[in-house]
Amino acid sequence: MNISYNWLQEYITINESPQTISEQLTQLGLEVESVEELGIKGSLKGIVVGEVIECAKHPHADKLKLTKVSIGEGELLQIICGASNVAKGQKVLVALPGTTIYNKKGNPLTIQKTKIRGVESEGMLCSEYEIGVGEDQSGIKVLNADIKNGSPAADFFLFQNDTVFTIGLTPNRIDAASHYGVARDLKALTGKKLFFPNTDAFRVENTSSPIQVIVENTEACPRYSGITLYGIHIQPSPEWLQNYLNAIGIHPINNVVDITNYILHGLGQPLHAFDADTIIGNKVIVKCLPEGTPFKTLDGKERILSSEDLIICNQVEGMCIGGILGGETSKITEGTTNVFVEAAYFNPQYIRKTALKHSLKTDASFRFERGIDPTKTVEILKYAALLIKQLAGGSITSEIIDIYPQKITSVSIQMSFHTIQRLIGKNIEPDTIFSILHNLEIEVAEKTNKGFNATIPPYRVDVKQEADVIEEILRVYGYDNIEMPTHMSAGFLSEFPSKDAHKIQTHIAEFLTAKGYFEIITNSLTSSQYTALELYKKEENVSILNKLSEELDVMRQSLLFSGLEVIAHNINHRQKNLKFFEFGKVYKKTSMYEEKQQIGIFITGNKQEENWKTPSEPMDFYDISAPIQEVLSRLNIQNYSTKPTTHKAFDYGIDWLVETKCIATAGKVKTKYIKSVDIKQEVFFGEMDWESFIHMSNPAIEYQEISRFPEVRRDLSLVVDKTILYQDIEKIAKETEPSLLKKINVFSVYEGENIPSNKKSYAISFTLESDKETLTDHQIDTIMNKLIEVFEKKINAYIRK
Repeated sequence: MNISYNWLQEYITINESPQTISEQLTQLGLEVESVEELGIKGSLKGIVVGEVIECAKHPHADKLKLTKVSIGEGELLQIICGASNVAKGQKVLVALPGTTIYNKKGNPLTIQKTKIRGVESEGMLCSEYEIGVGEDQSGIKVLNADIKNGSPAADFFLFQNDTVFTIGLTPNRIDAASHYGVARDLKALTGKKLFFPNTDAFRVENTSSPIQVIVENTEACPRYSGITLYGIHIQPSPEWLQNYLNAIGIHPINNVVDITNYILHGLGQPLHAFDADTIIGNKVIVKCLPEGTPFKTLDGKERILSSEDLIICNQVEGMCIGGILGGETSKITEGTTNVFVEAAYFNPQYIRKTALKHSLKTDASFRFERGIDPTKTVEILKYAALLIKQLAGGSITSEIIDIYPQKITSVSIQMSFHTIQRLIGKNIEPDTIFSILHNLEIEVAEKTNKGFNATIPPYRVDVKQEADVIEEILRVYGYDNIEMPTHMSAGFLSEFPSKDAHKIQTHIAEFLTAKGYFEIITNSLTSSQYTALELYKKEENVSILNKLSEELDVMRQSLLFSGLEVIAHNINHRQKNLKFFEFGKVYKKTSMYEEKQQIGIFITGNKQEENWKTPSEPMDFYDISAPIQEVLSRLNIQNYSTKPTTHKAFDYGIDWLVETKCIATAGKVKTKYIKSVDIKQEVFFGEMDWESFIHMSNPAIEYQEISRFPEVRRDLSLVVDKTILYQDIEKIAKETEPSLLKKINVFSVYEGENIPSNKKSYAISFTLESDKETLTDHQIDTIMNKLIEVFEKKINAYIRK
C-alpha cells in the first residue's frame, strides 16, 4: 500500500520529516518497506525565469552566443549559451551562480561564474532535460507564458515534490488502508488533532431527479447510501488531484472517477459512480441474479454470474458487481452529464467469495472483503457531492438515500488491569492506558480499580477480545519502552515435544547432503497438463481459482514432476550427473482436501565423473533405494516390509510398507514421464511419506556395551525360487535366531549355469556373537543347521554345493 506524505497532511498536521514518520509508522505496526522521493531533484532552487534582452555572436567562437539576460532586478546578466535556438526576446530558464541543477538522470552540476573563450559568463540558460523537467535536449527551454522576470521556475512548472511510503499492510489492519486510517494511527501515537473533511456546505438544491433504491438482499448489503447530481461536466481533474493519484500509482481518468479514487484511498470508503441516464426505471435494486446470468464488466470481459453474486441492478439488468467492479453499460464517459453515486457497506463474506470466484481483485474489493467502517457512508457521500460540484459543476438533485435497517453495533470488551500487566510485562498507569485508548477512539467506561469496559469502534474489525485491546495499547505505548527483565518468566509452561519435527528434518537433510545430494525447493503450483499423462487422477487435482498462469493452475499431487523440471533445467546447462532431494508438500482432493509433507529423492547420470583411475558407471536402482534404507535406519524405523512396487510412475522398483500402508517407494521412472519434460537419460525417483516417518520414528535409541567376545561368520549359498526375495530370507533368519544372529548380509546373487531356470542362488553371510561367552563349534553348528532346516521347510531352499 502506498501512502503520500503530502496527501497525509490533509488529515493531520505533520512537522516531522518523512524519515521520522516512517519510523513512527513502523513502531505502530504499519511497517514501512520503502521510502521513495518523488518530484524534481533539487526542487529547481536557484533557477529563475529570465528574458533575453540581447543576443549576439561570441567574439571568439562561432557556435556560441553572448546574451544579456534580465532576471527582474539589478543589472543584466551576461551569459554565454551554446544552444542554437536562443534568441532575443525569449523567456528562458536561468540557473544562477552557486545553483546545483540535476538533469533527467539525476546527475548534478553546480553553476559558477566562469570565463568561456576569454569572456565572462554569469549563469546558464537551461534546457528542460538539464533541470530534470523533460526529455528535450535540442535547445534551451523557451517559456510560452507571460511570467514576471525573476520568478522562481517552480512557479511556472507547478510541480509537487512528495515522499511515498510503501507500507506492508497486514491483513488484519484494513482500518489503516487509507491516508485517513494512517493519520488516525499517527494521532494515536502523537495525540495530534485529526481532520475529517468538513461537509457543512452540503445543500440539496432540488429533488427533481430522485432514484428509488431497493435492497432485496440485506444480508449481503447491510447499508446502502446514494445521491444524484445533474448537469455535471466530465473533464480532466485539476493538477493537485492528479498529483495525489500519480504519487501512489493511480492513473487519473476524469474528474468524477478520480474523485471516487481520491475518497477511496483518502478515507477508505469505496464509492461507485453510475451514469444516471443508464439507470432504467430510475430504480437501483441490490440483489442476486439467477445462476448463469452473463454480465459484462468494465474490463470488457463477459462473466457468468453465480446466484450468490451481489449485483447492483436497474429495473431491467445488472449495472455493477457490488463492491468489486462496475459494468460496461453504466460507466462514466465523456458524454455523461448526470451521475448517481453510491457508498455502501457490503458483507465481507459475499465480496470475498465473488472476488475469488471471478478472479477479480480491485482496490474496492480489497477493502470490502476485509470490512470497512459502516458508520460514515452518508458523511462521505456529502463530501463526494461537494467535490463533484467543485470540480465538475452541476447540482445536487436528490436527498441522500440511506437504507440501513439494522445498525452495526460496537463491540464491548471487559478489561482487567492484571491481564494487561501480565501480557505486556510492565505495569502501565491506568491514566496512560486511558489516554492511549482515547486516541485510538476506543471508549472507556465502568472504570474500577480492577479494570474497565472498552467499546471498540465498528471499523476496528480486528479487535475482538481482551488480548487484541492489550496489543493496541502496547503498539502505541511502544515495544521499545518495555524493559527486558533480569529473569524471564512465563504464565504458561508447555512440555517440549518428544519428537521435534524440525530437528529431525534438519538431521535427515544434513545426512543426505553429506551423501552428495543437493537440496532443491520447488513451486507447489504445477500444470494440470501432467494429469493428461494418466499418472494421477484429474478429478483429484486441487485447482487454483485465481491462477497466475495457465502453466500453474493446480497444486501438485507428487514431487515427481517439479523435480524432473529441475533435472531438465540442469541437463540443459550441461550438468548431467545429479543427486537431489526435496522436502515439500503435495495436495489431493478426494472427499475432502488433503495436504501431506513428503521427501523426494532424484538421481540421474553417472555415480562419479570419469577419470583415469575409475571408469564412469551409471547410477542404478540400488543408488536410489540405499538412501531410503539409511533414512529408515537413522530414524530407527524397523517394523517394515518391502515388496515390488505398484506405483504407475516406475518401470520397476520397490515399496516399503508398515502393515498395509506404503510409507515409501522408489524406482526407475518410466520413459514417457521423463520425455514429458524433455529428458533423454534414465532418472530414478524415491518418495517418502515424511509425516509417517516422523510419527513412526523412535528417537529413544538404546545403546549397549560392545561384546568382549569374538564374532563368528558362516556363509551359505541358498538356491531358492526366483519369487523369493532376500527380505524373506532375512526375516526368517532373524525370527529363527533373534539373540545370537547379529548381522546378515547378501554378497552375491547368481542365476545361470548349473542353476534351474526358475531358480536363483543367494550367497549370504551370517555373523554370530554372544554377549556372555565365546561360542563353541557345537553351538555354531547347531544354529546353522537349524537355519538350513527352516529355510528348507519354509521357502523350499537347498544348499548349493
